[in-house]
Amino acid sequence: MRAPFALVALAALAFAQAAAAQDHSHHGHGMEAEAPTPAPVSGAAPQMAIDPDCPPEHAAMGHCVPKAMPAEPEAPAAGQASAPSAPTAHYADRIWGAEAMAASRAELKKHHGGGSFSQVMVDIAEVALRRGRETYRWDAEGWFGGDVDRLVVKTEGEGAFGEAFEGGEVQALYSRAIDPYFNVQAGLRQDVGPGPSRSYASIGIEGLAPYWFDVEGQLFLSDKGDLLARLGAYYDQRITQRLVLQPRAEVNLAAQDMAPERIGSGLVDAELGLRLRYEVVREVAPYLGVSWERQFGRTARLTRARGDGTGGFTFVAGLRTWF
Repeated sequence: MRAPFALVALAALAFAQAAAAQDHSHHGHGMEAEAPTPAPVSGAAPQMAIDPDCPPEHAAMGHCVPKAMPAEPEAPAAGQASAPSAPTAHYADRIWGAEAMAASRAELKKHHGGGSFSQVMVDIAEVALRRGRETYRWDAEGWFGGDVDRLVVKTEGEGAFGEAFEGGEVQALYSRAIDPYFNVQAGLRQDVGPGPSRSYASIGIEGLAPYWFDVEGQLFLSDKGDLLARLGAYYDQRITQRLVLQPRAEVNLAAQDMAPERIGSGLVDAELGLRLRYEVVREVAPYLGVSWERQFGRTARLTRARGDGTGGFTFVAGLRTWF
């Protein structure tokens, strides 16, 4: 008799548990929880915004009907959003007035950007013993202006002590920055010294090439229609904080013969130099060096016809300075 009684008791207990589970299911507290709402997948269409007056739990119970809300716009990808506008937080205008503060801001800009500056660089000022003569030479430039537009004046020349001045040139150029490292320059060149006095229109480019080479190229068109070209470069190799080795090179070319100036067409001349300077201070640096010069082609033949040499090695001593 005990076995049938036990079976009846177990069946009654199972029926009671099933009834209890069914009774709590409509209140959301059943044994099986609702499946969570899946998170939106990246790149999927934007979801409808939730009506704050009818949250999902109230809508599920039938207490309210949610209103249609506009879809939230999808955020742009990183790096694709437009840049914000620059702020103009001129709060001092409220106290001092816009006119008074405009003058102050102009003065601030003058000293911290958009200002005018100047420099004079004497790259070569040297003496040498060349073919039994004591000679001198200079190569310098100065500029005035800002970061983009400048007025540049260049000059170079040479001669021998106790003799007539051999010749030189002066250039006045407008310089315009075309990128952070290079400037385009255009203007006038005037030759000075004995012989024909020539004027030239000049255009060229100068700047800092990769690996810190200072390079320059110019074209000159004379008032007689003669076309000349010049290419140059140098490099400052710092050995110590004060000792600097500077190799430099320059070539000159002509498109035609220029008999009065004793210049032949083609490659006119070339120079290679090596100078070692010691910077007492950055602005003052005496140097010693060696220079090799050579004329070529028709120019060399014209020079030999006058009984002069066409080039060679020369030891030089000079001073490099700037201010």
